[in-house]
Amino acid sequence: MKISVLVPTFRRTAHLRRCLSALAAQERLPDEVVLVTRAEDAETQALQIGESFPPLKLRWLEVSEPGTVAAENAALAAATGDVLAFTDDDASPRVDWLRRIEAHFLADPTLGGLGGRDWMYKDGQLVSGSRRVVNRVQWFGRIIGYNHLGRGAARGVDVLKGVNMSFRRQAIGAIRFDHRLRGHGAQHHLDHSFAMAVKRSGWKLIYDPAVAVDHYLAPTFDEDQRGAFSAEALRNRVHNETLGMLDHLPPRRHALFLGYAISVGTWAAPGLAQWVRMKIRGVEPAGARVKASLQGRYDGWLTWRSERRGTRAARGAPPPEAGRADTGPVVAPIAAPPDR
Repeated sequence: MKISVLVPTFRRTAHLRRCLSALAAQERLPDEVVLVTRAEDAETQALQIGESFPPLKLRWLEVSEPGTVAAENAALAAATGDVLAFTDDDASPRVDWLRRIEAHFLADPTLGGLGGRDWMYKDGQLVSGSRRVVNRVQWFGRIIGYNHLGRGAARGVDVLKGVNMSFRRQAIGAIRFDHRLRGHGAQHHLDHSFAMAVKRSGWKLIYDPAVAVDHYLAPTFDEDQRGAFSAEALRNRVHNETLGMLDHLPPRRHALFLGYAISVGTWAAPGLAQWVRMKIRGVEPAGARVKASLQGRYDGWLTWRSERRGTRAARGAPPPEAGRADTGPVVAPIAAPPDR
């Protein structure tokens, strides 16, 4: 089994050095590491020319379009592995990361995607806590369970997190990261939409906390700055979440999802009830947050409706039937739409 590791990066060379050092220290070395950066990223290009990380087989790609979607799709097109393992430049996979990934895919031919815990460090401090429920989609479309706090045994999930996710190439098929997603950097929810598309095509998604990376939250260089409110960033984030859920929830649940999202929402994507909570707690600017969130909902619905008038995204190849297990999908499967 050949494993490719895919890493998008942009102007975070110190973090990238640490990531590559961790990959070079793996008990089971990657067969290739595909790095993608932007044309204007002179810092990373200097790293490419001036340093090497033996024994890694590095492949460098350059894209002109901003955003993680373009970078990930370029890496997907170039990677040659049977399993494609994704991580971020500010993450350091633990030494047994690839060995555990390979063991999971060898043991279960119906496994399409695998995720694991990212031990998150914010401002140098480990974010503590633990949760049994991780990466589930409730029947009305709310994602629950923090990936970075997952504990317990391996189990079926509905979504995966981009900093620590891997997929069988056969399961990916024609699926690509969604070019309709908004943002100029991280483009939130691209990982959720991608993983749900794999699951909807019939493959298993598994989360195993033992498949671990250390995730050192690094600065970003777009409108979405950590710890600072940006109406544009929030609007983009909610647009992407809304588009993904409308794509992947059964049509009969669309009204329930939108009704809940608008009337209640979440702390990260607030609806009207969350606005009341924010006012009580003195969170500002509460009104601007809710306004940006509701605009994002409407934008996401408009994008989805426009797409429905044309064609929908292609799905991957179906998994083998032999030994197939039911992981209790929350996102109900539907007939595969025609190719885009």
